[in-house]
Amino acid sequence: MEATHTLQLTPVHRTNSMFQVPSQPSLKVTLPLSTVDTATTTKSSMITEFINTSPVSTVTVPTEPVSTELLEVETVQSRVGHKLPFIEANTKEVTMQHLKEECVVPVFSKDNEVTISHPNFIEAVWDAANQVFPNERIEEPAIRVSHVIKGRVPEAIHKPVNQLLESDRTQYFERMMFCFEVPTIYEDISGNRLNLTIGGVRAYNHENLYSRKGAEKFKVFIGFKNLVCCNMCVSTDGYRSELKVMSTTDLFNSVMRLFQEYNIAKHLYYMSAYKDSYMTEKQFAMFLGKSRLYQFLPTDRKKKLPQMLMTDTQIGLVAKAYYNDDNFSTLLDSREISMWNVYNLLTGANKSSYIDNFLDRSLNSTQLAEGLNKALYGENEYSWFIN
Repeated sequence: MEATHTLQLTPVHRTNSMFQVPSQPSLKVTLPLSTVDTATTTKSSMITEFINTSPVSTVTVPTEPVSTELLEVETVQSRVGHKLPFIEANTKEVTMQHLKEECVVPVFSKDNEVTISHPNFIEAVWDAANQVFPNERIEEPAIRVSHVIKGRVPEAIHKPVNQLLESDRTQYFERMMFCFEVPTIYEDISGNRLNLTIGGVRAYNHENLYSRKGAEKFKVFIGFKNLVCCNMCVSTDGYRSELKVMSTTDLFNSVMRLFQEYNIAKHLYYMSAYKDSYMTEKQFAMFLGKSRLYQFLPTDRKKKLPQMLMTDTQIGLVAKAYYNDDNFSTLLDSREISMWNVYNLLTGANKSSYIDNFLDRSLNSTQLAEGLNKALYGENEYSWFIN
């Protein structure tokens, strides 16, 4: 029988007043020892966890009554002020109405079959989220797009550009990313509020639109957003880098399976452990240097090391943020930095990624942070980066 390790967890934080059940004792989550870093277990055993009572988690979490005053404060805090974009690069924000009313939907050219549109993708994920979290408050999706593809209606084919009317033009966006928060499920780590967040990416450049209709590809995730900086925290079991589906029904079912497999407790446990681990300035400098060297390693040597997807430019952003970031830089008189701050420097630099690479690099940032954290306690897999 596989050995297990028991984590002691306290009840979930919620702001949803619909949950009015009596107070319950603390919870226990049982994880295989192979998935728990024992070096950090004793430091993080008091993690405060957010888990929905739906099948998304392997744990049933009781909740406590919440006062109306708390609900009002949380609602105001989540909606006041302009939020930072979750991705920057060359993107712009659009609305669902814009996608539905002002954009055409591309087709597969050989059979003229329509693709699954951006709005249909967003709505399928939205419907799945509402089914899994029926009693939670789910915010409207934030949508960002890039790489506009322009066209004309047939009647305007022979018109000069300067004579085109708005009704003569067509457009759609090759790449689109969206996310929406579930602010009634949240956690606080080192004073940073993390809201449960769900989203996805559609990139038509990953489809062969010149062929007949086939399985279409989507990226979907469920994880957390750090509200201090809008950095995305994505875990392995909360991300599917390539969902291949033939219809919105297939898409809905695949997203439901992802939500059910995602372990909120485990994800929060590992992130909370970062705040109790510290990397010295020398180790951080070694990590930056080795990350630059990684890009130029001989192929056979690179294959023996864990994958590192961040670019040289992004590593430069991490180095700059080490001293200058408003929230996660090292203190002027300090010779070390917490792994929580390192993790957020990585996810912050990733905001410069293009839409189609963003989620893969978000996951890679998580893998790097986990690996480096374990390397600090003697594990070998990521030790090359800091030794």
